Amino acid sequence: MSPISIFNVNSSRFILTGFPGLEVHYLWISIPFSSIYVTVFLGNCMVLHVIRTEPSLHQPMFYFLAMLALTDLCMGLSTMYTVLGILWGFVREISLDSCIAQSYFIHGLSFMESSVLLAMAFDRYIAICNPLRYSSILTNDKIMKIGVTILCRSSLLIPPVIIRLKFLNYCRPHILSHSFCLHQDLIRMACSDIRFNSIYGLALVISNLLLDAVLILISYIMILHAVLAIASREERIKSLQTCVSHICAVSVFYIPIIGLTMVHRFGKHLSPWVHVLLGNIYNLFPPLMNPIIYSIKTQQIRRRVQRLFNFKKF
Repeated sequence: MSPISIFNVNSSRFILTGFPGLEVHYLWISIPFSSIYVTVFLGNCMVLHVIRTEPSLHQPMFYFLAMLALTDLCMGLSTMYTVLGILWGFVREISLDSCIAQSYFIHGLSFMESSVLLAMAFDRYIAICNPLRYSSILTNDKIMKIGVTILCRSSLLIPPVIIRLKFLNYCRPHILSHSFCLHQDLIRMACSDIRFNSIYGLALVISNLLLDAVLILISYIMILHAVLAIASREERIKSLQTCVSHICAVSVFYIPIIGLTMVHRFGKHLSPWVHVLLGNIYNLFPPLMNPIIYSIKTQQIRRRVQRLFNFKKF
């Protein structure tokens, strides 16, 4: 075994993987990544600012959108230090404690985004299938309770499996598959009994991501059934258009997760490039695209953003 491999096995630090074979081009690669992180930060802050300052947007739909923007903002910040640190050359390794903390935030924020998307699907279901009771069902008090439930669900279920990572014996080379830490990446390097992590982790995925996806699908089946019962073609189109932004947000969240899960389960023979690329798409694509989607597809947000930029010109 080489000296590097011995160090990797015996140390409590883990080597982060950037873009294998392109180390000499990291400075150039950092330019688009820096631009993406800046866009994530500014885009989600703009959505939050618009919703906060525009009284006409103080409605349930936009409160949930604010939760989504805040989650996306935190998701981008959770990986910025290690991803840009590798590209800028001042980060190469990460300690076990930092790695565990980062994996907690990444997975917790993923569960939170899934929960927010489910809440937004419920909002669309009530708005279309029971419009007369919309304001009485989704009161500010109910929205606050939903928000607290989402926060508790996303933050309190994960610690048992994340804390156990601290007590595993990592005897395999400490080389991560990504520029950040994931639970499935850490247990891959462990020689201890990982049955609890595997079973509990799978239960978390099923009870959060999979259950949310199924409930979102059911809500849209019911929405489609209600829309098809509307006599007017124009009203049907108008009702469906209010769901386009949410459908796009669901797609940009779940498709990268499915891709990354498949690669971790069945793609061990694939190039490290595939792991790195899908990992970055999983973390950056939803936070990047959601502000763009809602700024383009949601009329109220689009008009307010246009007014914001027109005001700044003068």
